[in-house]
Order: sequence, then C-alpha cells, then structure tokens
Amino acid sequence: MAGRFDGKVALVTGASGAVGRAVALAYAREGAAVLAVGRDDAKLAEVVKSIEEAGGRAGAFVADLTRSAEAAAMVEAAVSRFGGLDVACNAAGIFGQAAPVADYDEDVWDEVLAVNLKGVFLSMKHEIAHMRAHGGGAIVNVASNLGAHWRLAGAGAYVASKAGVSYLTRTAARECIGEGVRVNAVSPGPVDSPMSLRPGETPEDRAVRMRSALPIGRVATPEEIAAAVLWLSSPESSFVVGQDHVIDGGATA
Repeated sequence: MAGRFDGKVALVTGASGAVGRAVALAYAREGAAVLAVGRDDAKLAEVVKSIEEAGGRAGAFVADLTRSAEAAAMVEAAVSRFGGLDVACNAAGIFGQAAPVADYDEDVWDEVLAVNLKGVFLSMKHEIAHMRAHGGGAIVNVASNLGAHWRLAGAGAYVASKAGVSYLTRTAARECIGEGVRVNAVSPGPVDSPMSLRPGETPEDRAVRMRSALPIGRVATPEEIAAAVLWLSSPESSFVVGQDHVIDGGATA
C-alpha cells in the first residue's frame, strides 16, 4: 500500500458511511495511516479491518462531532496514534426529512444543521489548529450539489446545511492558505448509497429514475467521489484553494 500519501496521516469523518468509507480506503491504498471517525463503531471496525488486511494502518474513533470537545479529541487521537495529521476529509452528514419548509420539523432542522454544518465547522476548527502549528496540511469537505449549486424542493435543511459547508470552505480557505493549510470541497450529486434512495425505493428503482434524471444516466460510485477527494488533498492540486468541485454527472452543467 504505497502512493501519493506515503508517510502521511489522514483523518476521515463519516467513515461509517459510503463516501467516507471509500475515502478512508483510498487514502490507505495510497500509503496513509488513517483514522476512521464516525458514530457506528461496528462499521468503523469493518473499515479498519479492510485496511489492515490489505497491509495498511488504521484506527477507529467514535465521536459526536457536534461537540467541540469530541472534535478536539478526534484530532488528538490521530496525532497520538499515528504521529501527526496531514490531510482530513470531513464527510459526515445526514439528510433529515423530506418536507416543505412550512412543514419541516424544527428538531430535525436543528439536527441536520448541527451534524452537516456545525460538525464540519468544529472538525475544521481543530484540524486547522493542528495543521497550521505543524507546517500545514490539506482539508476537503464534502458538501453537495444540492446546496450552493442546485436546490431541491422538500430538502430545505439539507440544502441550507450543504450550501453552508460550501461557503464555509471558501472562507476558511482564504483565512488559512497563508499558513500552509489548503481547504477545498467536493459537491457530489446522487451517490450509490442509502441516502440517495427515496422512501421505499430499491436500487433498481433508483437506477431507472437516474437514467432520465441525470445526463450521465446513473449515480456515482463512492470511489468516484473518493478519487476527487484524494486529488484535492494531494500535491497534484497544490494550486487549488477554496474551490467547490462539483461531481454530479452533469446535473448542474
């Protein structure tokens, strides 16, 4: 397991989800030691097992990233286990509910904004603090094409939270680049994961829907999103700062 991230330490939040898992495995394949962070300890253990069985180094860390102390502890865990923190992908997120703004449940709204936006803010806050004190690093946040790029009726909290991630990314990028910390984002369209399924819909039903809904005619694989994350956090993109890279099969073209 060797490549662009040999000798580096990567932190991935949302690693128990489809995109976060793919990102964690991709970093490991490219030589990084990976701290997989999420709420589902069983799924995190599976990610760690997959990496270690392939000859890589990984650890799991269960955290509620809406709490600053746990976000700080996450970074401390990466440093204590692997000796530092070079790159981070903040992929943790939830959808919430499908409902018009006028009917949206306030508690669900608060949860979606807390996980999707506050969680990214707190993760970046502590990741940046370490990176700027130790020679720099790269951060990639997972936003969505349903945010700063496109809207969807009935997804108000998700759209608002992901638009917030996109603009927070750009703001942090301007603030941090002078200290050697590059911050960018990816904005995926529908991905092959449970989040892209409508209530009661099967993957086969979704495939039929996507053939007409997206110009490319299909959902993305998690690995396609991971490939963009790795490029944005690698030296290959060293002049890319504060960008939100849309990966949506032509939906917003």
